[in-house]
Amino acid sequence: MSLTLDEARTRAGVLSSVSYSLDLDLTGPETFRSHTRVRFRSTVAETFLDLKGALSVSLVVNGEVVEAAYDGARVGLTGLFTGLSDGAVNEVEVTVTLPYTTDGDGMHTFTDPVDGSRYVSAYLGMDNASKVFACFDQNDLKASFAVAVTADPADTVLANGAVVSRDAGRWVFATTPPIPPALLVVAAGPWHSVRWTHAGLTFGWHARRSLATELDRDADELRRTSEACFAHYADLIDEPYPFDSYDQVFVPGLNWGAQEMPGCVTYRDELLPRGAITDTQRAIRAVIIAHEMSHMWFGDSMTMTWWEDTWLQESFADYMGYRVAEAGAGFSDLRVEVEVGSKPWGYRSDARRSTHPVAPLAEDVPDVDTAATIFDGISYAKGGACLVQLAFWLGDEEFMAGVNRHLTRFRFANATLADFVESLAASSSRDVRGWVDAWLRRPGFDTVSARREGDVPVLEREGSRPHAFTVAGYDSSLRLVGRRRVELGAEPVPLPEFAGLVVVPNAGGETFAALRLDPGSWEALSDGLSRLEDPLVRAVLWSSTALRVRSRDLSADDYLDLVEAHLPAETRADIIEGVLAEARSVVIPQRVPASRAAGAVARIAAAAAAGLKASADDEQRALAWAAAQAATSADAGLLRGWLDADNVAIGIPLLPTTRWEAIVRLASLGEADARFIATERDRDGTAEGDLGALRALAARPSTSAKDAAWEAMLAPGVDNRRFGALASGMWIAEQAHLLRPYVTAYLAEAPALATRGQAFAIEVGRAFPRIALDEGQLDALRSALAGDVPTILRRSWEDHFDDRE
Repeated sequence: MSLTLDEARTRAGVLSSVSYSLDLDLTGPETFRSHTRVRFRSTVAETFLDLKGALSVSLVVNGEVVEAAYDGARVGLTGLFTGLSDGAVNEVEVTVTLPYTTDGDGMHTFTDPVDGSRYVSAYLGMDNASKVFACFDQNDLKASFAVAVTADPADTVLANGAVVSRDAGRWVFATTPPIPPALLVVAAGPWHSVRWTHAGLTFGWHARRSLATELDRDADELRRTSEACFAHYADLIDEPYPFDSYDQVFVPGLNWGAQEMPGCVTYRDELLPRGAITDTQRAIRAVIIAHEMSHMWFGDSMTMTWWEDTWLQESFADYMGYRVAEAGAGFSDLRVEVEVGSKPWGYRSDARRSTHPVAPLAEDVPDVDTAATIFDGISYAKGGACLVQLAFWLGDEEFMAGVNRHLTRFRFANATLADFVESLAASSSRDVRGWVDAWLRRPGFDTVSARREGDVPVLEREGSRPHAFTVAGYDSSLRLVGRRRVELGAEPVPLPEFAGLVVVPNAGGETFAALRLDPGSWEALSDGLSRLEDPLVRAVLWSSTALRVRSRDLSADDYLDLVEAHLPAETRADIIEGVLAEARSVVIPQRVPASRAAGAVARIAAAAAAGLKASADDEQRALAWAAAQAATSADAGLLRGWLDADNVAIGIPLLPTTRWEAIVRLASLGEADARFIATERDRDGTAEGDLGALRALAARPSTSAKDAAWEAMLAPGVDNRRFGALASGMWIAEQAHLLRPYVTAYLAEAPALATRGQAFAIEVGRAFPRIALDEGQLDALRSALAGDVPTILRRSWEDHFDDRE
């Protein structure tokens, strides 16, 4: 049972002045103790607290011990004081025993195989606070939190507030300003820490003890990035930083890329990779750091009222993450990553039946389970792209004036789209309300097309939104001749100054729209894509081309032709990685028949071999190509040679992740048995090695291997990372015939697996067969969707079905 919009509105309308005192005891091996004292005012005598999965519950209401009316999800409260007098403040105490989790929802526990260290962290968000303590688990009942934690005396405990005291495993933290319950965090374990003081605040980076070498390797950069982003936000945002400290911790088993907990951000610890870290990984991590820091204002201080305004937090963080990581922290050309890594996700999401406005109506998000489905490519990638367009359309000065007005008005409060529009409109003379209606209230995307009247390019819009963007004109050798800003509405826009030139609309990636080039421009660009000097224009064109494959305007073979012809000469590792990810995870499983999958993978391997050969003097490109060749090559001798030498043919040391890609590939080819895989797992000796071995065992091309992998995926209580690793190894594009019975089994078993919780349901959806499906299998999926499928899994299945139609 997830909280509904109606229930949330009702409860928010009768409760106020909420505060919590929370005491957690994390010393138990299987369960933990949670004691909550919540004070609040109420205008009604009855309401309820959210509490999920408690094994025992004791309840005291206004000093009187009462029998808890508990149904497994909610604690009923009756006999409450009502009114506004001093004596009408209610105080409720709830003491409960709760289980730890291993699926990333709730109080997650992890034991590190390297040294046996145990880590316990509260991963909340959505309505998962109620898996850790009894609370009014909704965004618009913000409250202060006074938190105390008892943990192993050898552990360090991190939380939202600064440490007030610690003594023999007992940690007491400063009371927070008002925040939603779902943004509380506690992280306990023998963390390796790097701490310092900046701008009058205590900062810290933390990681598992077994990742101490990696944290020390990156500590200077992480500190510089944090300080630079913090300083840039101080310049951009009028409101001061809202909290009393700023910790950042790499945690195991987190379902999200990161979570914006006030004063203590959590990151999945895959963002602290073993071995070398590539420039692309560094840049993406910097974007995530800036993204999460932006949430301190967009989401933590100013918080959406209900989940229809998810975009109000996530779109802003997406936009600010790229902007501040580049302008503040100095990571250049990040718009390239937006075009090849972020926008394609947004376009795919917006082309499905599940598309929704960036800012839907509240009634379109009737409960929290439905809300979990809109943390998607629309709320992140498209929403961020819309804000890029808004800032370009308005001008940055007016845009930031409206943003600052909004953040000041709603400091430590809740807000809606209407509030944001009012703030923007007060700072601009343009028709902000009309822009918002066109861009944020309507689903789908427009197409910007170019045609010719004689030699003169003419731009037209298929759709209804106003667009502002840059057009670039090139000569026949694809040398840049000129650029100009264009505002495109219902009327065509001729470009006489670009007569006879190759033209690229949206050359700066300023708008969110499909592109349809005129035939002459497409012919020139498809022949000479790798010769274009500007990496952002190349990225825009790769993204546009992928969208044409999705719409079936371009065949998969044509796309792979472009990959083979142009990607080996690409000078940007992030473009190489983005295009290869699109080819391997989208184009081949969704647009290449199973009978031709091996040939398509071979074409990727050929491009990778050519790219690696051409990258001998560029380590970053070589690392990208080596990973691709390790994952796609059918040359077992080559891959075994890499493993034996622990480097690729051109002398680049193998990254641990690339080594496991090669092992998984050998296993999928039938060239790595269980003993070989076990030897590699023991050689690695880390949690990442355990997961790599699971992938490799699942990838072997035999019924017995697939049976074992499937059984392990169905094991009760399987943790989220093991489940994901098994699914990743299970579905190999070239093994579609072998995998037929497991597609059937997945469709039958997945709905029951998805009842475990929101995050695990998302993981089950991600485990959808990553192979080409034939008509019979699509019919089976259609039939399954006609049955009883949980909300989150249904959304995922519908998306997969639409992607293959």
